[in-house]
Parts: sequence; C-alpha cells; structure tokens
Amino acid sequence: MIDIFTDEYFMKIALQEAKNAFIKGEVPVGAVIVANNTIIAKTHNLTELLTDVTAHAEMQAITSAANYLGGKYLINCTLYVTLEPCVMCAGALYWSQISRVVYGATDIKRGFKTQNVQLHPKTECIGGVLATEAEHLLLDFFKGKRSY
Repeated sequence: MIDIFTDEYFMKIALQEAKNAFIKGEVPVGAVIVANNTIIAKTHNLTELLTDVTAHAEMQAITSAANYLGGKYLINCTLYVTLEPCVMCAGALYWSQISRVVYGATDIKRGFKTQNVQLHPKTECIGGVLATEAEHLLLDFFKGKRSY
C-alpha cells in the first residue's frame, strides 16, 4: 500500500498557505502542523494583517495546534513550513517540544541554523523539501515589492 501522506504531500499544503499569504501582501510563508496524518493547524504569515512582528506562520500554527490539542506540547507532531524558521520561531518550537520540523527553502540570512540556534534535542529536522517552489514564491514576492 502506498502512503500518500508524505513530507511532500503536506509541504504542498503549506505552499498553498504561502500562496494565500502572497495574495494578501504578506511575506509568503505557510505552515501546517500534522498529528497522526491529520492536519491540526494550517496558516500563513499574518504580520501585516495583525500589525504584529511575531505573527509568523510558525507562531500562528503552534498556537492553533496547542489549542486543538488542549496543551502546550506538540509531541508526536510535525511542522511543515515553507521557509526555515527564524530564531524567534525556533525558540517557540524548542519550548513546544515538537517532534519534527520539515522546511522548504533555507533562510541564509535569518534562519535558525545560520544563527546556530538549536531545536529541542528530541526534534528531528529536515530541510529542502520542495525548496525550489518555496524559493520561487519568495523571490517573486520580493521582486514585486522592489519594482517601481
């Protein structure tokens, strides 16, 4: 039997969330959190809408998933996010004790790995899943912002 619930499957859903952010004028980053092959949180950046610098896709997803589960720990959950989390989001992921983080594009300027920040010791981290698609979306967004 073929398992359709792959990292690529869930990352495609996160990419759709990133596209939703793009349409709204938000930096196109999308995130989903999955438990037992069920999406328990699905969101994107909301920093412009909420005028809140902490309203990153990951932060929104962590809050939503914790509310869904009725507790602050995201053990046995996986975060799929289209861009490598920043230091702030990595800190929140650390405290949530999430089991897995799967990201698309690498953030060479602000990513947690670039800044030598660690996730929880029990958290598995996988990067580069559908990275090209995520990178193109980000490049298109910023190209549009910089053209006069």
